[in-house]
Amino acid sequence: MSRLQLPTDDGGFKTYELKNAGRWEKPTAPLTSRFTYAASHVVPEVTANNVPGAPAVLDWDATLGYRHELWSYGLGVADAMDTAQRGMGLDWAATHELIRQSGKEAAAVVASQAPATAGKSVRDLLACGAGTDHLDLDSLPSGKAGLDAVVDAYREQIEVVSTAGAKVILMASRALAAVAEGPEDYQYVYGTLLAEADHPVILHWLGPMFDPALEGYWGSADIDVATKSFRAVIEAHAGKVDGVKVSLLDAAHEVSLRAVLPSGVRLYTGDDFNYPELIHGDGEHYSDALLGIFAAIYPAASAALQEYDAGQPSRGREIFDTTRELGLHIFSAPTFYYKTGIAFLSWINGKQPGFQMAGGLHSGRSIVHLGRTLELADAAGLIEDPELAAHRFNALLTTHGVVR
Repeated sequence: MSRLQLPTDDGGFKTYELKNAGRWEKPTAPLTSRFTYAASHVVPEVTANNVPGAPAVLDWDATLGYRHELWSYGLGVADAMDTAQRGMGLDWAATHELIRQSGKEAAAVVASQAPATAGKSVRDLLACGAGTDHLDLDSLPSGKAGLDAVVDAYREQIEVVSTAGAKVILMASRALAAVAEGPEDYQYVYGTLLAEADHPVILHWLGPMFDPALEGYWGSADIDVATKSFRAVIEAHAGKVDGVKVSLLDAAHEVSLRAVLPSGVRLYTGDDFNYPELIHGDGEHYSDALLGIFAAIYPAASAALQEYDAGQPSRGREIFDTTRELGLHIFSAPTFYYKTGIAFLSWINGKQPGFQMAGGLHSGRSIVHLGRTLELADAAGLIEDPELAAHRFNALLTTHGVVR
């Protein structure tokens, strides 16, 4: 049976029947019309001590299996990012191992020459976040010494990503946000790192809705001033910038920014609200994608991109639009708990053994929110096995004390 009693915001219930599973085709050739990465989550070991503040212990089979699932649909994987709970449960030791193992698996996929990824490099299939989250913010010095400590921390993590063969994503840094006194300090740190880069990297601008500690990044809380600082870094080192990943949930800002980027610098949308129209484009420019929502909607995202490749952009846009309401819900405020929704759908679809997250983050959303997530995923055709989903959600209701 796939019938549910979904809890509602008013304290009541409604009967809901899950529809037939979505029927999505995997690509038979690499996707080419847009360059895309799905930012993937991590799966904890269910019997480990994955409580708040404890070192993360991961279920490597499930964690890496999810990445293979994304690759099989022709998508690249963005790993060790905020979706993987960087700064919210994933410590640097676990992150280091995640990057190493994901790099090994990506190399195996490249060697296999599977149809969806044939001809791709490891850097095409895997981009990993390099940050500064192993620094102790309480002991961070001020001034130039603090900036140099940030540079050295970035260098350490860049080396880990490069050794794994992955593309480097320079993540936004809480340490830099804490020590920087203005735009010139961002110019110094990023300019130093880009000058040293062996291959073009992705610059990541993560807004405070995803991480409040990043308020005023690039030297100002004024978006226009911050954008001027951001552009100055890009323009001074355009040959070292593969693209920029912008996560501000501001479509108008993204459209204006991508129109003025130097030739060859991609804009990877990180807008999990407005991605359908941003990926579709305005007839002159379009956004590529590096999105957390893709980890939840990957079969539909792949299908949409296959339509773009086939010269059917209107159909591709229609498919993306069917997932929009789900994206708006998963990323609703407080936005930084969106990871809970992605892990929930992974569990509902049988991709991980339990609904658990490192650091206990699975408690970040209410049972009502999760019920709505299930309903919207079903409406978008993203429930693989309705009977399994119903069984698991009914069990979750019971553990929450909801018995009907």
